[in-house]
This record gives sequence, structure tokens and C-alpha cells, in this order.
Amino acid sequence: MSGSKSLPPAENSPVATADAPLTLTVHDLPTPGVPAVQRQISGRLKMLAVLLVCAAPVIASYFTFYVVRPSAQRNYGVLINPQAALPDLQATALDGTSRTLRTLKDQWLLISVSGGACDAACENHLYLQRQLRESLGRDKDRLDRVWLITDSAPVQSVLAQQTSALNQGAYALRVPEAALAQWLQPEAGKQLRDHLFLVDPMGNWMMRFPAQVDALKAKRDIERLLRAANSWDRPGRDQEIPRKVEQP
Repeated sequence: MSGSKSLPPAENSPVATADAPLTLTVHDLPTPGVPAVQRQISGRLKMLAVLLVCAAPVIASYFTFYVVRPSAQRNYGVLINPQAALPDLQATALDGTSRTLRTLKDQWLLISVSGGACDAACENHLYLQRQLRESLGRDKDRLDRVWLITDSAPVQSVLAQQTSALNQGAYALRVPEAALAQWLQPEAGKQLRDHLFLVDPMGNWMMRFPAQVDALKAKRDIERLLRAANSWDRPGRDQEIPRKVEQP
């Protein structure tokens, strides 16, 4: 209509929208005064920190195994390294029969050494052998107790009965002391008769218990080894291989 004044465009009209000024949102700008190289170093340090946090469990496990080594501290007996295999050493039972030590393989062996006269320390070792074997419960048939006699002295009838074929898992064998010393070794300053020795079913001497052995700690070592090597041996060998009954 002529003579009428033009009205301004509506606020939400296309014309008003087209004429609105553009806006720009800036989320991050370089900090004034901080060089680009310094920012790059800071970023790398943060990435390295993240990597160290992720690798911490692995580093801790390696440190524990190679430095702290708790597994070595758990053993009461001394692990023999390298292990020493059963020698092909001729031995004579108290009934006069002969065999080699290697025929004792396929079972765990708990060995004591002494002369035939068997003093108080020897008797204590023989007693501990019986107690340790019985304390294993259903696993006791996996462990044989062996008394190696290093001379020709007569053996008391009571001890002969305790180590005869009437007692399953027990052997008393005479062996030359000099030849035996080529296989078993005592702790420095000690003698063979001061220790109990453990042989695995593969025929390797692999542990020596300290003199004046602590039966409870020795039992824990034996139980751990039996669990770790559950399939190495044949329980109840005495039930499979009959032996001549000794007449004391």
C-alpha cells in the first residue's frame, strides 16, 4: 500500500536468520608463553606415566621372583642343585639279599644314614621317618623310608623288625660308606648321619633337611612336593612287589 511504512522483519523470519552474525566457540588455545616443544615433552611424560601404571603389576612380579624370591624362603629343607641321581650302588639287605639302590626308584624316598649300632640320634631319625610317613595319611604309600647302614655292625632286633618287609615302605640296606659319600653330601661341618635326605620318584636326590630336623616343617615340605608331583610315582609299591620276609 502506497504511503505505508515498511515494518522490520520478524525475529524468526529467514531474512533475520540470514542477517544474524556468525559465532565461533574456541575450546582450547595454546597457553601464551609456553613453547610447543615444552608442551610436547609434557604430553610424552603423561603418556609414560600411564604406561608405567599399566606395567606396574608385571614389574612387581619380576622383582618378587628374581629379587625377593619368596618360593625359596618357603622351603625348610635345602634344595639340591644340580640334583644327584641314584647311583648304581650295590646294597645288601639285613636278610642277606642283594639289590642296587636304583631299584628303589618310582617312589619318594626319605633316607637316614648311620652305622648298624644306631645311637640315640640314629634311633630318633628312624622314629621321625616313621612319624613323617604316617602323618601323610592317604599319601603315605607314596613315601618309602630307607635306612642306609654304612658298616657291618649288628643291628638290634627291634630295629631290624621295624625296617623289615613286615613294615611296608621300609628298607634297611648296607652300603659302603665311601661309595655313599660320592652321592649324598652333608652340610658344611656336619656328617651324613646328621641329616635326613629326600629323593624324588625319578631317582634324584633333591633335598636335605637340616640337622636336628623340625618334623613339622619337614612334613610341610614333603606335602608340598607330593602335591606338585602327583603323577610321578606309583602309590603302594610294596603291594605290587613282594619282598622276602627278614628273620631277625
